[in-house]
Amino acid sequence: MEDFLNRLKQKVEIREQIKQRDDLYFITIKKEQTELVLRYIKDNEKFKHLSFMQAVDYLDDSKFMLIYMLYSFSRKVSLGVSVFIDRKEAIMTSMHNIWPHLWQYQREIKEMYGIDFPSSPRVNEDFILESWDNMPPMRRDFDTLKYSEETYYQRPGRKTNDPKEYMRKKLYNDFVKTPKLRDDK
Repeated sequence: MEDFLNRLKQKVEIREQIKQRDDLYFITIKKEQTELVLRYIKDNEKFKHLSFMQAVDYLDDSKFMLIYMLYSFSRKVSLGVSVFIDRKEAIMTSMHNIWPHLWQYQREIKEMYGIDFPSSPRVNEDFILESWDNMPPMRRDFDTLKYSEETYYQRPGRKTNDPKEYMRKKLYNDFVKTPKLRDDK
């Protein structure tokens, strides 16, 4: 794997490289080099399988990270290729010409994060959220509590519990009733 990464470093700038385990690596590259890197990795380095694609919202940095998770059957290694894009211009070139099934992930990411992939097949069709007219719900600045309160009927008499205290009572009810047991031990 180190030989492969050294060959790749001779072709493009790798901004970050992480070895999570012997069979799991992550690299971060420039947005402009994404198609070149993904095509090279697939055609020359035996990472034929795209396992999935995902987005992460870095709200404080005003960026999205796109992760292309690849797998090499011959090496038995997974490789995550990460690319950062600007939140204000959330547009990324579609890579469905490299892995045809990628359009499905791009379509979901557009709907959930609002990242556009121009020229990706069916990217503008509803995928999960039919007729959704609000901010994409996976963005970190989407207020789920506000949306829930404005959208759904609030049942009278419903009480809210602090999750930490509720689980403490649920799991350790006898312990909570008799705190002296803790002092005795």
